[in-house]
Amino acid sequence: MPMFLQLGLGLILLAAQYGPGSAVPSSECRRKCGNVEIPYPFGIDPKIPNCSLAEGFDLSCEVQEGISKPFKQGVFEVLNISLTAGTVRVLNYIVGYCYNSSTTSMEYFGRYGGVNEGSPSSPYRVSNIQNRFTVIGCSAIALMYDDDLTGYRGFGVATCRNMSDLVDGSCSGIGCSQTTIPKRIYYYATAFQDWVNSTSETWKFNRCNYAVVMEAAEFRFSASYINTAEFNDTNDGRVPMVFDWAVRDAQSCDVAERNTTGTYACLSSNSVCVDSINDLGYMCNCTQGYEGNPYLPDGCKDVNECNHNPCPSDGFCRNTVGGRKCSCRTGKKYSETSNTCNPDTSLIIGVAMGSFGLMVIIIIIVFWGQMVIQKRKLKKVKQEHFREHGGLLLFDRMKSEKGLAFTVFSEAELVQVTDNYDNSRILGKGGHGMVYKGIVKNNVPAAIKRCFLVDERQKKEFGKEMLILSQINHKNIVKLLGCCLEVEVPILVYEFVPNGTLFELIHGKNRALHISFSTLLRIAHEAAEGLNFLHSYASPPIIHGDVKSSNILLDDNYMAKVSDFGASILAPSDKEQFVTMVQGTCGYLDPEYMQTCQLTDKSDVYSFGVILLEILTGQLPLKLEGSEKQRSLSLLFLSAMKENNLDAVLVSHVKGQESMELLGGLADLAKRCLDMSGDNRPLMKEVADELNRLRKLSVHPWVRVDVETEAESLLVGESTTAYEIELSTGYPADESDDQPMNPRSSYYAR
Repeated sequence: MPMFLQLGLGLILLAAQYGPGSAVPSSECRRKCGNVEIPYPFGIDPKIPNCSLAEGFDLSCEVQEGISKPFKQGVFEVLNISLTAGTVRVLNYIVGYCYNSSTTSMEYFGRYGGVNEGSPSSPYRVSNIQNRFTVIGCSAIALMYDDDLTGYRGFGVATCRNMSDLVDGSCSGIGCSQTTIPKRIYYYATAFQDWVNSTSETWKFNRCNYAVVMEAAEFRFSASYINTAEFNDTNDGRVPMVFDWAVRDAQSCDVAERNTTGTYACLSSNSVCVDSINDLGYMCNCTQGYEGNPYLPDGCKDVNECNHNPCPSDGFCRNTVGGRKCSCRTGKKYSETSNTCNPDTSLIIGVAMGSFGLMVIIIIIVFWGQMVIQKRKLKKVKQEHFREHGGLLLFDRMKSEKGLAFTVFSEAELVQVTDNYDNSRILGKGGHGMVYKGIVKNNVPAAIKRCFLVDERQKKEFGKEMLILSQINHKNIVKLLGCCLEVEVPILVYEFVPNGTLFELIHGKNRALHISFSTLLRIAHEAAEGLNFLHSYASPPIIHGDVKSSNILLDDNYMAKVSDFGASILAPSDKEQFVTMVQGTCGYLDPEYMQTCQLTDKSDVYSFGVILLEILTGQLPLKLEGSEKQRSLSLLFLSAMKENNLDAVLVSHVKGQESMELLGGLADLAKRCLDMSGDNRPLMKEVADELNRLRKLSVHPWVRVDVETEAESLLVGESTTAYEIELSTGYPADESDDQPMNPRSSYYAR
């Protein structure tokens, strides 16, 4: 059993009964001890009759190191007493539980034991609002209880592995915890759970644990408390604690006011009784307009309201009992509601009528002037945003390169084409912004993206990045048409891609189209070509940062277009700039990036490998249920490959469409992309080349016979396109000719 530390909370652990009386305290009673005021009903001269309301309110004034200080029971120093709030602040002792290296055991230290238990008749209760049971340490479990056998039991737990776990100012369990306490606590004790033994390593940097009930507002945790004695050295091992006090001889004001024995404590004629907020009992306050001591006859004195609540500056104030009276100069009338002196309308009606027209003109002029000022301010703000986002750089470049296909839109233009960003125009919402549909110049449909936020670094580099992105011209990358820079967060304008995403084709609303596996393989190849362009041919190279199937859009002919560059970064020129934090998508994130925060082109390769798994298995990248391996599609696939059981994860309709040679090759490519080490993953160019090779496996002679038969059944007339053949059969429309079958499907001729 641990040693129980009987904390002698002198202000609350008082067992003595008391019976308050109505006698007036003697003028000989001292009302100050050192710098602390001792107002009645408290007293520091118990030998002089009636210096306090009752024995429970007696304090002692002691001299320590030449300074007078008030104490309760000669143990706990009183800091201050409040009559209006009904509180007493004292210094409470910290209890420590320390490891003794010589005895290899835990030992208590601090002031404890030898204090009588309190009783419900004590005026004091531990404040449940202002105090917290505070425990400090790296292996501490402390118990606070208010009775040896039954009653309240509260635990405080503080733990940590090492000093690096600790955060200054944080007291939520790591190195420090604070527990709320209930009402009606007039006695408590504390004990530590002995769970640290000689085999523990924690004591080497945390030799002591601490526990104390203290004022929450006066505490801020410091990591230095763990490996030093700094916390215990505060005020000789003491910290502030707050008690709620009240007259406890009656349960409430209703009972006290009906008392006929002369024990009612609110003696001032201008006082009011207030029920205690912590257990039974009551306190006294002066009524509104009075201040002072309500426990003394005539203790509540009238407040000079002219000082506390003055009248208007152009009026006159006269103090009255319990209030004040205001008056105004001739021609004005006082308004109690607004505390102002207003013109007397009975005297100025004629003047008001004559000046009404002039006032209207003045108001119109002022309003018009304000409108002009606000318009100028708005224009200045837009110009500042334009400058911050690199607008001047863009305009200079557009002047020098007339062929730059990039438009800088005004805010008004984009508001108009989106019907003021009406909800009916919303195409979707991503991690970086909301996307709206609009028709911009020359009747071009566009996707208008309002970004959520841009940091200061992005603001400075925005113009340069827009120039780079605007020059990317690849059939498998969504074209950036322009942007708006005169707003706080820039707005991007992309080409509109109408047929949804690859994610919807595999998992979502377009799944009912029953797209063939070869078509999905072709879309994956096109997406890889687009990412390869970003990595290898953009100058400087661009890392996408959020590659996923929902960011691969499909145009009218279901050709892949890589989109959403909200998480992209330009490949940095030095290693210090190479470390960045990017918002990605769970299930696609490179595990190596999660460990190092180092985004590389191989991070995009890993995410693309997850897309290949979606095509092969038809499953989502991440599930919310099941074991860790079952939740992660990557782990499930790699486990199947390790067990040589690829067939178990393949989607059923894929097995019947393609040869195992093709599926095995695609699975092997996905496995290489998902390698835990980025250095072992292929380049995106190698991925694109391998996908191109695998697509050719779909056009062996024995396959093409069935394809041509099926294609002929689909060719009802001349309107049938190569796209329709490919969408239905899953095979390229024409492998032998470099020319497209028709203009609309030119990019399908490989």
